[in-house]
Amino acid sequence: MNAKIERHEFADRLTLADKLARDVASKLDAAIKARGKATIAVSGGGTPKAMFAVLAEQEIDWSKVTVTLVDERWVDTDSDRSNARMVAEHLFHHESHTASFVPLFDRAHKDSVDDALDDVGARIDALGRPFDVVLLGMGGDGHTASFFPGGDNLAAALDPNGTRTVISMRAEGAGEPRITLTLPRVLDTRALYLHIEGDDKKRVLEQAEKGGDFPIAAVLKQDRVPLDVYWAP
Repeated sequence: MNAKIERHEFADRLTLADKLARDVASKLDAAIKARGKATIAVSGGGTPKAMFAVLAEQEIDWSKVTVTLVDERWVDTDSDRSNARMVAEHLFHHESHTASFVPLFDRAHKDSVDDALDDVGARIDALGRPFDVVLLGMGGDGHTASFFPGGDNLAAALDPNGTRTVISMRAEGAGEPRITLTLPRVLDTRALYLHIEGDDKKRVLEQAEKGGDFPIAAVLKQDRVPLDVYWAP
C-alpha cells in the first residue's frame, strides 16, 4: 500500500509559507490543548526559511513546544552549514522564542558522529512518541532527511523494521557526514508534511511516485501515516 497523499499547490511560495505555517501551528496548538505539550521535527536547507518566519509569529503557547531536527550536518552551530543555526536564525523569534530546542549535533562527540548515535538517540527518545508534526524537505536528487542516494547507511536508514532512532550517513552528495532520524522514526508522527518548491522537484516527486529509484519513494510508499505535500513553483 502507498501513503494517503493530500496535495496542496499554490501559485507562489509566500502563499505556501503562510498556509503551511498556519496548518502546522494548528496541529501544535491542538496537541498542547490535548496533551499539554507538542513536539515537532523540522528540516533544514533554504526551502523552509520563509515558512519558519510565519510560523514564529503564530500565537500558540510556544513554551510548551519542543523543536528538534529531522537531520543535521555534523558541524558545530557556529557553522553556516548548521541546520540548528538556520532554525535559530529563522524560527526562534517573536512568539516562538520560548520554545525548547533539542539538537542532533553533540559537541561531546564532535569528532565522530558514530560515537554520538546512542546519546543523541536517547535524547530524541526522551521526547516521547509520536511526534506531533514532522516537516520534510526534498533535494533535487530525491533525498529527504539525510537519506541520500548511495549513502553508506541508506538501506539501514530506510528499513521499515529498523529499531534505531538515529543513524549516521555519508554520501557523495551530502558534503559533511550527517546524522538523521531513521525512516521509522520519521513516520512515527501524528502529522507528516513534505514541503517542496520548483518544477524540477515536482518532477522528481512524480517520478518517485511512478516507481523511480529515489529515497523519497520510501515516504511515498509507506502506509503508516498520511502525507501532506505542499508545493509552489
